[in-house]
Formats: sequence, C-alpha cells, structure tokens
Amino acid sequence: MRISYFLSGLVAVALTPATLTAETQTTRWVNMYGLSGGLLDMPTAEVAADGQLTTSISHFAGTTKTNLAFQLTPRLSGVFRYSALKGFDVPGYTLSSYYDRSFDLHYQIMDEGEYRPALAVGLRDLLGTGLYGGEYVVATKSLGPKLRLTGGVGWGRLGSHDSFATVGTRPTELLGGGGIPNYDRWFRGPMAAFAGVSYQHNDRLSFALEYSSDAYLREDGDLFDVKSPLNLGINYKLNNTVQLGASYMYGSEFGINVAVALNPKNSPVLGGNDTAPQPVALRDNRSIRDLGWAEEDAKKSQISSALKTALAREGIVLEGVNISANSAEVLIRNERFDIESQAIGRTMRIMSRILPSSVETLKVTHSNRGVPAGSATLSRSDLEALENAPSSAVLARTRFTANSRARDFEVLKSSYPRLEWKLGPMVKLSVFDPDSPVRADLLANLEGQYHIAPGWIASGAFTYKLAGNLDGISDNRTGFVAVNPAYPVRSDARRYAEGNGPKIDHLTIAKYGRLSDDLYGRMTLGYLEQMYAGVSGEVLWKPTNSRLALGGELNYVAQRNFSQGFGLQDYKIATGHLSAYYDLGNGFHTQVDAGRYLAGDWGVTAALDREFGNGWRVGAYITKTDLSSESFGEGSFDKGIRITLPMSWALGNSTQRTSETTIQSLNRDGGARLTVNGRLYDKVRSTHGAEMAKTWGRFWR
Repeated sequence: MRISYFLSGLVAVALTPATLTAETQTTRWVNMYGLSGGLLDMPTAEVAADGQLTTSISHFAGTTKTNLAFQLTPRLSGVFRYSALKGFDVPGYTLSSYYDRSFDLHYQIMDEGEYRPALAVGLRDLLGTGLYGGEYVVATKSLGPKLRLTGGVGWGRLGSHDSFATVGTRPTELLGGGGIPNYDRWFRGPMAAFAGVSYQHNDRLSFALEYSSDAYLREDGDLFDVKSPLNLGINYKLNNTVQLGASYMYGSEFGINVAVALNPKNSPVLGGNDTAPQPVALRDNRSIRDLGWAEEDAKKSQISSALKTALAREGIVLEGVNISANSAEVLIRNERFDIESQAIGRTMRIMSRILPSSVETLKVTHSNRGVPAGSATLSRSDLEALENAPSSAVLARTRFTANSRARDFEVLKSSYPRLEWKLGPMVKLSVFDPDSPVRADLLANLEGQYHIAPGWIASGAFTYKLAGNLDGISDNRTGFVAVNPAYPVRSDARRYAEGNGPKIDHLTIAKYGRLSDDLYGRMTLGYLEQMYAGVSGEVLWKPTNSRLALGGELNYVAQRNFSQGFGLQDYKIATGHLSAYYDLGNGFHTQVDAGRYLAGDWGVTAALDREFGNGWRVGAYITKTDLSSESFGEGSFDKGIRITLPMSWALGNSTQRTSETTIQSLNRDGGARLTVNGRLYDKVRSTHGAEMAKTWGRFWR
C-alpha cells in the first residue's frame, strides 16, 4: 500500500465541510516514544495539558523504552528516554543489550482553527547517539469531537521509508560519546511522509491507525522483520493517572505501552486535610487606648508564653519577640508549612487573638537557622477588615522587608541550645549502569542537628548499609573510552559504596549570619559530604523584593578515604563559583554558576526550573567546562533532570517533606561540584516578598 492512496482518503474526509470543527489539540494519550499524541510510533501536533509530567514504558521487538515527558509550557514539551535493545549489534559493545539515552523536543507552532489544522515541529534524539534521530513537521485536524487526522513529513528515521525527496546530506553513523547536539543532521537527508487517524470511542477507550515513515533500517532483519508500514493500536484509560496500550506493529510484532501521568497543578487530595485556622479576633475599640500593660514585664512575659503555646499547636516555633505598646514583631521558625505565606497567615491570626488591643502593627519575621530573614508587616486593622476578602487584597496592604536583626528580639530561652535528630531507612539510587540499569543501597540513617546558638549549627549523619548493590557498579564497557580522563573525583563512587560501615555521611559545624540588610553569609567546616572534607564559605546578595540575586562560594577540600571514616586521601583542591539567580516570571527560574570544579576544570553550569505555587519543581541543568568531550568520556558533558515533589501535594497535609530526584545520564568527573548542606539561596528566597507574593493565596488557609 503506497502512502498516496492512504493520504488521499484522509484528505477527502478532511475536506468534507459538514464535519469541520475546531478542537483544543491537547490529549491524554501517550505514544511509544513517551510523547503526548493519539498515534503509536508517529508524532502528532497534539500536546499534553500544561505542566503534565508523564512516565511511560513501551516494548516491542526486543526494545524497551522508558520515557519521562514534561509539558514545559502550553506549547513546548520535552522527553528524556532510556532504551534497551536486546541483541542489537554495535561494534565494540560487549553487553547482551544495547542501552541508549536520547532527548526530544516538540513544539506546537499554532492551534487548530475551524479550517486550519494544528501544526507542530519536533526534534527526536537531538542530544543522543543519533540512534533515534529524526525531525518532523506535522499537522493534526479534528473532525468532530472523536476523530482526528494527522499527516506530516519526517527526516532521519522518520524519512527512511518510501522517501520522496532529499535535503542535503545527512551523516548516519552513531555518535559513540553522545551528549552533543547533532545539529548537522537536523532536517537533512531523505524526506518521507507519514499519516494516521485516531478515534476516541469514549472517555476511556481510543483506537489508532498509522502509516509509518520509519523503516527501522538498523533493526530490520536483526531485532525483527518489517513487513508493513501500517500500525494498529488500542488505548485504555484505567483511571485519571494510568493508561494501557496494545498494538500490532509493522506487520510482525505486538507491542505494549503503559503510562502514568500526573499534573503538579492538580493535587490528588481535593481541598486538603489541614485543620482550619483560628479566626481573626476583633478588638473592642474601648480597649485600644489601654497602654498600661506595656510597662509591665510580667504581662509581656505572659503574652510571649501564650504566643509560644498557640503557635506550637500550628507547628510554628516562636524563637523571639519584640513587643511594644503599638507594635509587635515575632521571630518564627516554621516547621510545618511548606508554603511560607501560610505560616504568616496563621501566625497573624494568632497574634490578633493574644496581643493587647493597643498593638496595631503586626510583623512576622522568618528565622533562617537562627538568623532573621524576610519579614511581612500588616496593620491589625487591615487584618480585621479583610478577613473575608480575597488574599490579593491582603497582599496589596502587606509590606515586605528584610531589615530585622537578632539583637532586635528577646530570644526565648527554650530556643537554644536544642537537639534535633531522627533515625530511619534511606535509599541511595544509581541509574544507567550498563550491567544493571537501576542499582540501589538500603541504609540505616541516623542524623541530627545541635543548634548551639542563633546561627550556630553542628550537624552530622551516620549510615550503615543493610542491603544493596551499589558497590557492583561496572566500569566502562560500552566501547567508548575517555582520552586523558580527569582525576576520578566522582567516578569512583563504587568504592565509597563498598563495605557496610558504619560510615560518616557528613559531620560539620556551620555559622550563618547577616552581613547587611541584603547580604547573607555562611561558613561550614568539617566532613562536608561522603567524598570530601574541608571548609566552605558563601555570601549571598538578595534584596527582598528583587528577582535577581548574586552569590559567591569558595571551598578548599580534601578527598576522603573510601571507608568514610575520619581519614583523608592526598588529593586536595580549591574550588569556587560565582552565581547569578533570576526569577524569569510565569513560574520559571534560572541559575548560572561559573567557576572551578572538583577536577580542576573551569566552566559554567546553567539551570532552568519550572516552579509551581504548591512546591513542585521540574528542571534541567547542563555543565560545560574546559575539559574536552573526549576527556569527559561518554556523554560529552554533564547534564541532568531534577524533580522536587512536595509531600503535602500528595498527602493533603501540610508538611515540609519533599521527594527530590536528580536523573543524571552518567556519573563523570568533569563538571563535578561539591555538595554542601545549608546553601543559602533557597531558604532566604522563600522568605522574601518577591517569592511569597506568588503563593499569597495560601495566606488565609
């Protein structure tokens, strides 16, 4: 069957005036490559709902693809893919399965109109070895609410079957190191057309038929036989999160696809399970002018004690107070709420119920490891008048500053010194090892912090290995060998995983302080992380209402013994970075770090994160240094994806616990940076007005 007949039928149906409609080209379905779309192997012009995060696994013909997709913006989506091809022959590769990493981008250029289809352009495997490399331009048109037609033109793999034209010359060899944009291949070489139709039978069930332009030239006759370009599939939505798919591919193979999709904007727990906050107390106007209490120390002490008790019920610790006849400022340590504006709202409600009526100005200051950070100030009259008004009205009356100092407060004796500790299990993961794509260790973890005085913290963590296989991480067996590699500052992680322990994960003493209104400082000394010990110093400039922050960090460290006791190795290095942080708006945040890394290489790390008001973060980073791609080894340069999931989103209860995952393609030595607990920016930023304004809707929660 030639494509001309197939496309002719689709065009004839598409031009039938009675059936033309304009539908929103979003979809819940996911194809075999992890990309949102109603077809199977071929792309469409559809996109997922903004912010959707999808994990999927597909398998057919001995190939398993594990995909992680994210809808970065309403039009732009990205997919990271890890593929295992059983029996795939690559010269110099000694394993039974060939493992490949790839990354795709898909951009919807325009929406569907009444007569105009939606149009999208995409790049497959733009950073990988080129195994799945292909580019496309694709259009999708709805015919009523159930039927969608797709047609497009592809290059690379998508131009390998029944091509009709050629644009320039396209390299075809696999890139052994991978990791470098293969822009010399984009939209070059043979062109071929693909097409497909999807039918949404009901809310749960859909069908797809496609004509593929991928001839599977590398796999045909080796992994499977390509007998037909037609693929037929069925998708079933098990619930709002999970979908299942089955297909008959290329006239010879059956395939399956399982996808799990969630959207950070939509919590699985509707409304939340938090207890209701206390109502604002209205003052008796007759008592507002009563100032006699302000001269009684015993009365102030009673007020402080009452505030401390009431705040503790909310999971908020009162560290200091500054009360006068007409104003009151409290220094709080928020131990419960992951959104600081919610902690401020609850604190001000309690202040309205306990403080004498003459106190008109309410100020709440956050404690960042004992050091005053950002403050929010609101008149009590506004709090009373706006209790039933939208939180935006309260925001307009709130003043954000960061000018309080520790000396301004009467510090409660119960705040220092204090010991915090916990004992529990911990899992360490390693992915993309050629012998075993997922490895893990289960550890018993004892950690604690001793808060000596405001700004002074002694911290430590000790681990004991209960089970696992991280010590079996293989050496390079992929056939790609680094030339003049860097000193092994990270690549010998396997040796740090050997033995059960006990081991010192970190053991430090740190000092935090305010150097001026907008300048913060940190100094940390000791066993900083599992691989390095030494001293680390940091300064941060961050005005409270500014989107921009600047920082600098200097470290001098020695490599620790593999046993993770107190001993050190001979390798010593001075590292440091200058950093710029900027809030781009619309939920996007960027960070650029330039300086010297652990292997002595100099370079730049650039990161971009999409941040959601409920604490979700999804982002990526790349690091490029003066270490050559050949010396770096497989992957060419350091890069990764990072995801932060707030447990409050999943559980419906306020908690500061998060699940943080960083997906690195490989653990190499180039671009490796020191890990130090307590870096300043995120903690300071979360208490400043520019950040809290984004989540001020939680003020009344």
